[in-house]
Amino acid sequence: MKAVLGRRLESLDDFTLESLPLPEPGPGQVRLRVHSTGLGFADGLLCTGRYQLKPALPFVPGCEFAGVVDALGPGVEGVELGLRCAASAMGGGCAQFAVVPVSSLLPLPTALDFPRAAAFWVDYTTAFHALQDRARLQPGERVLVLGAAGGLGLAAVQIARLLGAVVIAAASTADKREAARAVGAHECLDSSAADWPERLKILTQECGIDVIFDPVGGEGFEMAFRRLAWGGRHLVLGFAGGSIPALPTNLALLKGAALLGVDIRQFILREPDKAAAARAQLAQWVGDGSLQPATGVAYALEDFRSALASTFERRRIGKTIVTVLQE
Repeated sequence: MKAVLGRRLESLDDFTLESLPLPEPGPGQVRLRVHSTGLGFADGLLCTGRYQLKPALPFVPGCEFAGVVDALGPGVEGVELGLRCAASAMGGGCAQFAVVPVSSLLPLPTALDFPRAAAFWVDYTTAFHALQDRARLQPGERVLVLGAAGGLGLAAVQIARLLGAVVIAAASTADKREAARAVGAHECLDSSAADWPERLKILTQECGIDVIFDPVGGEGFEMAFRRLAWGGRHLVLGFAGGSIPALPTNLALLKGAALLGVDIRQFILREPDKAAAARAQLAQWVGDGSLQPATGVAYALEDFRSALASTFERRRIGKTIVTVLQE
């Protein structure tokens, strides 16, 4: 099989497309014939050794992918060959076949094709968990989504809208703001403008923001926190802005505000029943047409290096898709 392989994690140039033996599933595992793989900012960090976790070497990129069950390992029951599903793992998706634990499989709703499935489960489950469980978002509350045109940001815009919030999307270009508006943002804000905090004050009629959805961090972190309403919640989901900010803690005291971390990996591990319920809700929304997952630019497997490089591209809209096998 063809697979993208890196024997060290320093540069994207360390990765090559190679021919590898077909992997065989072990006990409790299945093999997927991969159709599509989704790549986000974390994938680029993993490949360059800058992620908080270091994967085992050699490493095949791609932590979220979708395809068809191709083989069953010993003792696996209740899964049929040919099942359309998605899976997530610490790598493996940029290959024609991947072996994963049967417990990681997520059967696909009929309405969900492989490219959208590869961009869907992690980002949308993260957004749902962040807004529903961590922020306890209420209908009518105001949500500011930072980095609103990334895969996670677009998911947050859609989920917040479905939960009944008033959604303000912040993004740095007109194309990004239009993408956020197209999936449901009520208002859009130019986050590259020096006066964006003042503009936000106007948009909220000086009432402040109830929930900030923040996968960006960086220089705008404190300015955003200062725009929280009394009792506001600032969700920390990552640091795509490049730096991990510090916050004067007196601001939390003065606003009665909360700073809340969101870690989807630990959520799934520690609260599997709640994670399953979140995915069931998402699948229902997809099935009835309430939710239409967004994707970004698609690349062929042979163009994997451009796909990985795009995860660092600030102009990127949505989640990058690697097309491993055409439907």
